[in-house]
Amino acid sequence: MSEISLVVIGAGVVGASTALALQADGHRVTLIDREAPCAGASFGNAGAAVNASCPPTAMPGIVFSALRMLGQPLPPLKIRPAYLHKILPWLIRFIIESRHSRVTANARSLHALTNRSIAGWRKLTDGTDLTNYLREGGWLKVYGSERTFDATRYTRELMDANNVPYETLSAAEILDLEPNLAPIYERGIFQRDSLWVSNPEKMVQKMVDHLVSKGGTFRQFDARTIDNSGEQIKLNGQSDTLSADKVVIAAGAWSKSLCRQTGNSPPLDTERGYHLMLPVGNSRLLSRPVVDSDSSFVLTPMETGLRLCSQIEFAGLDAAPNYHHIRRLVPLARRMLPGIDTTEESVWMGCRPSLPDSLPIIGYAKYSQNVLYAFGHQHLGLTLGPATGLIVADLVAGRDPGIDLTPYRPGRY
Repeated sequence: MSEISLVVIGAGVVGASTALALQADGHRVTLIDREAPCAGASFGNAGAAVNASCPPTAMPGIVFSALRMLGQPLPPLKIRPAYLHKILPWLIRFIIESRHSRVTANARSLHALTNRSIAGWRKLTDGTDLTNYLREGGWLKVYGSERTFDATRYTRELMDANNVPYETLSAAEILDLEPNLAPIYERGIFQRDSLWVSNPEKMVQKMVDHLVSKGGTFRQFDARTIDNSGEQIKLNGQSDTLSADKVVIAAGAWSKSLCRQTGNSPPLDTERGYHLMLPVGNSRLLSRPVVDSDSSFVLTPMETGLRLCSQIEFAGLDAAPNYHHIRRLVPLARRMLPGIDTTEESVWMGCRPSLPDSLPIIGYAKYSQNVLYAFGHQHLGLTLGPATGLIVADLVAGRDPGIDLTPYRPGRY
């Protein structure tokens, strides 16, 4: 395929990965964002690229699980009352996706993508200084009792059905991996072949720098409307216009309005997530991201400090953050990792782009074969960024991506 010009909307990990994959095919690529690179959900994630992950968020019994969560003293799920009427249609679709037949299909489709995660990261970063931010060490989830571990039986059955490699750990084996954890965990699930990123913000910024160093362009540009009536696609901003042969919408939770202008109206909403940073000296206490599954939070050692991540909040894109919950988890982090310095360095909230079936949308727009979608990665943006970017590059080049894209098609809603 001859060189074409492309604009990728969204400079998070999915957009930056897509821009690099397209550039590697020899295209002229402009990456745009309404803010700086990695200003959205990619900035604040737990840093994990969980290889071969397959359990969707909507699982059998999710309604009762959600009600139990809402009744907990420190609930990992919150729905702001003022937003309930807006999120209700999404929640109904989400409940429909929790049927066994749908869960089985969604797990299979998630695995087909996430099974490409590590290979995607390797292909995109090998031979560059981006590898400096990739860490081996796996993804560890710990459970405080046999009862809470037994509650994962269905999840483990899904993993087994999809041949996901993992190990179940005893209390002693958990401490062999992470000796600084408190001896309060009875069982663990360890996905050894997963990676993690030591500084997601710097990783994405370096991806953008690499794009620019190879002749690509980054522009801060707030794309408001798309005009696909001519030979080229025109993006109109507040006071400027960009044109390209093709456009990729990878704007995460902000993709919905642009998507509607090109013929599709997916039920995209946002799961707001929070993190709190603790001093950098704490990072030496862990060797990988660790999930306290009983209390639904993650501790990740990063270059900038120990990151405490938690919470799903439905409140839309515009409501002010509420940091009360994430701060109340600090004593639980201290219980998990005794002796840590719990001085708050910073606190953050970001918006994850979520669809009811936990699958992203990847493919061409209904009204234009010059507009592609790559958004809706929910909790797996960092896991799936490079894999998605490589698939988009295959679509643009007319190559077989080696995966059935039907489950991720824009028209499934």
